[in-house]
Amino acid sequence: MWKWIGRLLLLIILAIVGFAVNAIWFKPVSIRVFYERVFLEYGLESPELLSTLRILESVGIRGHNAKLDDRSALAGDQQIAKLKTDLATLRSYSRDDMSDADKLNFDMLEWFLAHQADGEQWRYHQYPVNQLFGVQAELPKFMLSVHQISDVTDAEYYVARLQQFQRVLTEVVEDLKVRQQKGVIPPRFVLDKVLAQLSAFVTDAPEKQLLYVHLQDKLATMTEISAADKERLLLDAKQAMTQSVIPGYQHLVDFLTQQRQLANTDDGIWKLPNGDAYYAYLLKQHTTTSLKPEQIHQLGVAEVARIQAEMMKILQSLPTPVAGDTVAQKMSALAELPQMQYADSDEGRAQILADYKLILKDIDSRLEPAFTKRPKAELDVQRVPEFSEKTAPGAYYNMPALDGSRPGIFFANLYDVRATPKFGMKTLAVHEGIPGHHFQIALQQELSGLPTFRKLLPFTVFAEGWALYTEQLMAELGLYHNDPYGDLGRLQGELFRSIRLVVDTGIHHKRWTREQAIAYMSENAGMAKSDVEAEIERYIVMPGQACAYKIGMLKLLELRTKAQTALGDKFKLTEFHQTILQNGSMPLELLERVVDGYIATHQSSK
Repeated sequence: MWKWIGRLLLLIILAIVGFAVNAIWFKPVSIRVFYERVFLEYGLESPELLSTLRILESVGIRGHNAKLDDRSALAGDQQIAKLKTDLATLRSYSRDDMSDADKLNFDMLEWFLAHQADGEQWRYHQYPVNQLFGVQAELPKFMLSVHQISDVTDAEYYVARLQQFQRVLTEVVEDLKVRQQKGVIPPRFVLDKVLAQLSAFVTDAPEKQLLYVHLQDKLATMTEISAADKERLLLDAKQAMTQSVIPGYQHLVDFLTQQRQLANTDDGIWKLPNGDAYYAYLLKQHTTTSLKPEQIHQLGVAEVARIQAEMMKILQSLPTPVAGDTVAQKMSALAELPQMQYADSDEGRAQILADYKLILKDIDSRLEPAFTKRPKAELDVQRVPEFSEKTAPGAYYNMPALDGSRPGIFFANLYDVRATPKFGMKTLAVHEGIPGHHFQIALQQELSGLPTFRKLLPFTVFAEGWALYTEQLMAELGLYHNDPYGDLGRLQGELFRSIRLVVDTGIHHKRWTREQAIAYMSENAGMAKSDVEAEIERYIVMPGQACAYKIGMLKLLELRTKAQTALGDKFKLTEFHQTILQNGSMPLELLERVVDGYIATHQSSK
């Protein structure tokens, strides 16, 4: 008996080994195994992504938290080669016999990989160092917001990452040199703002640097770490700042100072080699449509006029008249009223964050008619890190960790408190928090029964379209009932996203200058000057991305109307939203297919 048991165990072990060999080195028999292999391989190549997701820590693996990503040209070559190999392997599976759910998995990954592969020709067309999201700012944000410090090992890993800053920034400079040789140089204002941003990283003493102070503050609260260990860690951190961080930033500063002499004031990417084709590629990437720049531009012009007319009716009906002749003038005047402003002080900024949390509680109490499922992940509201807030957007969202150790975070920019008028806060909380980004992204991460890539794959038009859609949804759910000022804030938010269609295509298609785009937004939106400038400069370094919001929102509204018309009394808003959110982010053509399936299923039901 034991002989037969031994033979059976040997066969089982051989089968497992054979399966593992097939899955790792060859085309997996199961496409679901292939999906997980693709995800795992991409994750293992990016220790920063692994730290962000925190999917290995639960099984005791955390050595990746001591490393930073490889940004060398060789690593880029390897990533492109892997991308092409994965796409070819994916297409080698037969799609014909798959279920509808499996076809959706296949089509989603194929769309993403194929578009990325098409982008090889544009590999060096981006500006990886810019005033908004360049690596020079993203690395410190990553260290402050993502790298967790809960024990001595975490702290040692933090120092180990500081020791790699010079390597990473040197790789970035080498990449920038290649771009410069190919004629890809950012506009002069981008370099000016980045150099200003970098000043503190090269002039402040090591002990005054934010990255050092952050570790110091963390250790000060950790009683389980001995005084000797704290002293050792801080000494090592100071050495890393002196030998790696500061020299790395100085190397970048020296290069950008030299490059500034070659830069000009042309702002659109039309100036780059084959720039018009590159812009078309980016519009497809962000909107997942084949809309032409001129179509998007004219759509924006029409939406601006429509929304301004609606706003003017509300403005003219307010009990107290607001100064100004145009919507922009009236909204600017409204924002300057003392009752709409917070104190420009630490206390005023703290009150803004506290009020956002109260607003989110109010929103949460109104969601039952539209949602049956809430994310498990918590949501926090924090201030945008001060070192980056001058050039950061008005707000943004960071996804939670998969292991629940970090909540989703709604970051509010408090650099200029005048840019946070009270009437706009509800809408911003909806968009960045609930039921906007936090609902969509956290629920996507919590999906079960789907390939892991479906939990994480990003499609701008879906995520931003959903967040903008929820701004209108909350108006329909009564968030602005008896609050015309809040409703004006909502409409101003939608107007702002419509203006983006005009100025983004204006800059990159019609060859508008930065100043022309600022003038158009200022004359039509009624936003704070600091916000207008930051937004226009964002579109210059992120072409096409800002067009996704309105395109996505309009598609969601179109699909909801389609479902309501087809289903009549069978239509339920909760089921429609569940259909949208339970499948994760996807291109619009696939989203329409999912909604069509939902309609067909309910039409056939009794």
